[in-house]
Amino acid sequence: LYERGYVHATAGNISVRLDDGFLITPTDACLGFLDPARLAKLDLQGQQVSGDKGSKTITLHRQIYAAACENDAHTRCVIHTHSTHCVALSLNATGPELLPPITPYYVMKVGRTPLVRYHRPGSPEAAEEVAALIRQYARQGSPIRAVMLTRLGPNVWHDSPGAAMATLEELEETARLMQLQPHTTPLHASELDELRQAFGARW
Repeated sequence: LYERGYVHATAGNISVRLDDGFLITPTDACLGFLDPARLAKLDLQGQQVSGDKGSKTITLHRQIYAAACENDAHTRCVIHTHSTHCVALSLNATGPELLPPITPYYVMKVGRTPLVRYHRPGSPEAAEEVAALIRQYARQGSPIRAVMLTRLGPNVWHDSPGAAMATLEELEETARLMQLQPHTTPLHASELDELRQAFGARW
């Protein structure tokens, strides 16, 4: 992620849900120079067990796991970045979601990405709002794998770090395309339905 330019300085964090707790990157750690031995190990209640002090976003990550696992029981990894193009789009966004369905792979690999209004980093209110959105979209029949924290960056989740990273990359590249071609016509309803039927797209 660091080498691809999706995280910079000490921005961004990654967590993995274990059977007996969580691993999460330490607070203020640079992901480009991360020592695996210093990863924070937390118990199921979010209390520190070992390693460096865990990122303050663990509250948000735990809320994501709790809500996402109601629909996707195998959710195991959450990634948060300050990806440039996603953040740039969020600065003037007015709709309920960051992006329209402009490419088939965004629809298939990411799905809808609701915007979360601005909260300070680490805010418990943001965690509650994200959990509510996850449950709301699941009830509507379009479970999500990503949200966009306005002015901060995306949170994505999946069943492994590799799958979560692929989701993050597809989201950021779609945001970049949208900035390059801001007047792109979204896919039509019939085209979205075809993606649902052929690939199980959750749109």
